Order: sequence, then structure tokens, then C-alpha cells
Amino acid sequence: MKKISLLVCNCLLSAVAFSQQSGIAIIPEPVKITPHTGQYVLPKVITVQAASLPEMINVTDLLKEKFSSATGKMVNISKVAPAAAIKLVLNKKNDAILGKEGYYLTVKPKGITITANETAGLYYGVQTLLQLLPKEIEGKVIAKNVSWAVPVVDITDYPRFEWRGLMFDVARHFFTKKEVMSYIDHMAMYKFNLLHLHLVDDEGWRIEIKSLPKLTTVGAFNVKREGSFGSFTTPTADEPRNYGGFFTQDDIRELVKYAQERYVNIMPEIDVPGHSLAAVASYPQLSATPGADKYVVRSGEKIMDWSKPGHPALVDNTMNPAGEYTYEFLDKVIGEVAQLFPFQYIHMGGDECAKNFWELSPEVKALMAKENLKNMEEVQSYFEKRVEKIVESKGKKFMGWDEILEGGIGPNAALMSWRGIRYGIDASKAGHDVVMSPTTFAYLDYMQADKIMEPVVYATLRLTKTYEFEPVPEGADAKYIKGGQANLWTEQVYNIRQAEYMTWPRGFAIAETVWSPKEKKNFNTFFTKVEKHFERFNEAEIKYAPSVYDPIFKASRAANKRLNVELSTEIPGLDIYYSFDNSYPDKFYPKYTGILTVPVDATQFRVITYRNGKPIGRMVTMPVDELNKRAGN
Repeated sequence: MKKISLLVCNCLLSAVAFSQQSGIAIIPEPVKITPHTGQYVLPKVITVQAASLPEMINVTDLLKEKFSSATGKMVNISKVAPAAAIKLVLNKKNDAILGKEGYYLTVKPKGITITANETAGLYYGVQTLLQLLPKEIEGKVIAKNVSWAVPVVDITDYPRFEWRGLMFDVARHFFTKKEVMSYIDHMAMYKFNLLHLHLVDDEGWRIEIKSLPKLTTVGAFNVKREGSFGSFTTPTADEPRNYGGFFTQDDIRELVKYAQERYVNIMPEIDVPGHSLAAVASYPQLSATPGADKYVVRSGEKIMDWSKPGHPALVDNTMNPAGEYTYEFLDKVIGEVAQLFPFQYIHMGGDECAKNFWELSPEVKALMAKENLKNMEEVQSYFEKRVEKIVESKGKKFMGWDEILEGGIGPNAALMSWRGIRYGIDASKAGHDVVMSPTTFAYLDYMQADKIMEPVVYATLRLTKTYEFEPVPEGADAKYIKGGQANLWTEQVYNIRQAEYMTWPRGFAIAETVWSPKEKKNFNTFFTKVEKHFERFNEAEIKYAPSVYDPIFKASRAANKRLNVELSTEIPGLDIYYSFDNSYPDKFYPKYTGILTVPVDATQFRVITYRNGKPIGRMVTMPVDELNKRAGN
């Protein structure tokens, strides 16, 4: 038995080694890859055999777009073409193994065949085919002197989870329709199928509601600030409120159609009852607090005290749970939103709702007495259950962040677990659908490297940690775990290039987690592929974070109180060179081999990483003052 196991292991290792030698580096990892010797060289004119179905255009357009822009080859689509270079085949009889999104990809010396039950599977098969081609396929101009060949291989593939998502916060900073479309394109490359759009928050209301025009004339704009979000100077009354924007309803329809053509659903989020300052500034009657008519859309100034329990608000950014106008307002909003988004769920937020102003409100106190509500958590539960009924009245399903568990969850509510995994476990055991998106693994706004190199937020999440994400933790009822997603909050993300930087490569790790078989996950193999995809992103001009190559600093005090610094790297095989003399080190400088004692008068510690004699990391300058702070007394 041991000999058989060893033989199987050796065969698997050989297959992995052979696929890597063949240039096969597919993210997310397919269910099964069987590489063979040889390759198929694409002809000068590429004929694609595909059925004449309207939905097939989504697949053939992807092939046309990629091949025409990068290879310069002509692509012809034909219903019948026995000698076609690429055959797209829909099964006449459903293959239970593949499901709705799976595919078989076969490359032989004389051609390529992709087989699936539905066009979604063909689309994902084409995305895999593109990853088998040279990296130049991602280029924006016709590449010269490239052999357009594909390794001979058999691939069987289908997703582990039905929900494979990324959340994009377009409320803190507005991103244009074109920018969101580019984000969708990058998602589709890695087989994500759900874009969660965070459309409203304290800093902006980003979707046109025709029955409530002030939401966009007032709520979509604030005063532009740049720097460290959350500590900005409070805007003066005379500063122009012209920073922001919103999506018209026609924009939303166009985005939804664009996403559907790439097999991506869009789920809208209308975050209430907290995070609602943009709405309250537009319609002050939403507030339970006197003086709300003086409120303005937040520009990034401090409005909550995160140092105290319950994070009390300094400005009441909540909706009034006791006011009937609140529910009339939400009925209008949800009614129009439901008409724009075909996806079954509407996410209604529910997170981080400060309740200190509710505690002062006579209206809320009267509601508590009338409804026999014992605390503020039950007040929010009352609100959430009423909102759930509104959502369901529009033919949609209600989803919220895990705070909706507090005070009692609605009967049909689905939950998105963000404060770790335990709320997702609890909700699944209670029979509620759950999407896992815990801060511990899936928050893309967190720093990826040392804070001296990143926009500073309150936590760090490295690629290695993200790759450990498991959407079905021990203790959860697996049949209620719909899948997982990563969340990109944009307080410190001001433009689409930074959004890309924060998403990739951690988005690769999430993609592999929610698509690939759990048993096939292996970080060392994964990172070998990541580096190949860095090369592809260079061709595509997509920004990514090279943070994984940066050294990790650990400061401490020696017995004699001298400052010590220890260095490590997130991935193996890197050499670190350093200086304390304010110059810029290269491989001719001292090489790090163990804990260093910082010279008495040094002010800067500079380091750079090399691999195989060539620089690979960024030049990092660590102030000695910062090391002293970290070492303490």
C-alpha cells in the first residue's frame, strides 16, 4: 500500500514539474491537469467552430479581442469547421461532473477543443487557454517574434464554490464606469463571478434614485482631501463640494450588461442604518437627531471614536429606526435598485452602526417601549427585519454584514461574515446562507508589507496569510456556505491604479481558494505561478503589489539596551543587502546573515532583496527612530 501511495505521489510531482517546465501556470489551479509532450502552433488564420447562439458571442468576442490585439491573427467564426484551430462544443447531454461553469480543455498537436454544458464553462475554458499562451497575449499591441504555441494538455476543471466574489467600494472614492469595467475584466480573467458594489456610505451616494434626486445632487459630492483618510481637516463652508460622482441608472444597466457578458453578476450594497451620512445630508428627515439639516457629506474628517466601546459617533451618521419616513425612503430606494440589478440578492449593510445618538432619541425610546425592545441591538434587529420585508417585497433576497445576528436575525436573511469566521459558523448552523469574507484573510484594504511602504491602515494582511483562507471552517454547516469573497474598502485608495495594486496578487489567492479543490492548494506551487502572472500583468499594464519581496523587520533590545534588528522574508530564496550609512545598497554591500546591532548614530537602515544575483525587491528605507519605537524600552 505504501509503495502504491509513493507511486501516486511521484506521478503527481512529476506532472507538476512537467507542467511547470511546459510553461503551464494556471490561476486558479484546475481540478486536473494532464500535460503531454509537444505543442500546437496556432495558424496564421484562426478558425473557431462555434454554434450560432446569441450567448456564444460572449465567448467568441473574448477570443477575437485577445487574438486581434496581441497576435494580429485573423479570427473567423464558423458553425461547421472540421479542421478548426479551436472548437467550442456545448454538450448535447449534460455532464454532471462539469455543472454550469465547468469545462474540458484538450490541446492536441492538431488543434484545441473546449467542451462544456453551458457557455459560462466555455468562457472559463477560453480564459484558461489564454493562460496557456505566451504572456504577450495580454499585450495591448501586436507582439513581434513570438511563437504562438500552446502546450499539449488535457484539463478538467469546475469551481468549488458558486459564490466567488470581490467587493469594490466605490463610495469612499468614486470610480468611473470605465474603471469599474476594467476591474470586471480583471476579475473575469481569474474566474470570479460576483462583483459586490458598495454603492453608498458617509462619503458619497453613488447611484441615481429618480424619486429621491437629492441623493445625487447633494449626496454624491464632498470636498476633495488627500492624505491620511480619517484625520482630514474639517472642510469649511466655502470650500467647493465638487469631488465625487455617481452612476446614472443607464450607467448601471450598462455595467450590469457588461458584467453579464463576462459571466459576472453585480450585487448592489445600500449600507444602512449606519454609514448613512450622505443620505442624511441629502434628506435630514432620515435622522433621529435634531440639527441634522446642518449635516454635510463626509470628506474624510473624523466622525467616529474608534477608541471607545461601541465606536460612538461624533456626528449621527445613522438612519432613524423609529421613523416611518426611513422605511418609506428605503422602499423607494430598494424598489428602484431591484429593477436595475437582476442578481437575486441586495446587500443592505448593517455594519458598524453607532447607537449613542439612538440612546438619546425620544422616538427610539418610544419605539423600544412599544415593541418591547430591551437594548439597542434589538432596535437594530427591528430595523433589519423591516428592511428584509421591503427587500423581499421587491422580489429579492436580503443579505447583511454579520452584525445583523446581534439582537436576532431575520428569518430568511443571508449573512456575510467579516469579523472573523465565527459569525458565519453560527449563521450556517442556524440554517442561514453565508458568504465568508473575514478580515483575517480577505480584506484587501489592509497593508501588504511594512507600514513604511504602504498607505497606513490599522492592520496588515500578507499574501501568505490570504492564501490560508478556507471558506468552510471547522464547525460550520457546509451546505449553507455559498462561497467566499475579498473586500476592497477604499478609504486609502484614491484611484484605479491603487485599486489594482491592492487587489493583486492577493486576488489570485482568493481566486484559487474559491475555485480550486482544497487539496490542491500549495503556496510554493501557487507563488511560482504568481510570478508568471506578474509578467502577464506587465504586458497588460495592470498594476500589482511586489510587497511579497520586501523584507520583514523585527526590532528588539539587547541585554545592554542596544537596538537590534532582525530581518526575514515572506518567500524563501531571497538575499538581503543593507546599509546604515545613508547610501543605497546593492549586492556589493554587506549581506544579511543574522541579527544586526544598529550603530549608535545611525539614522536610516536601508535594505534591498536580490535573487540569483539580481535585484527583485524595492529599496526600503527604515528610519532608526521607527525601529526604536517598535523595540520599546
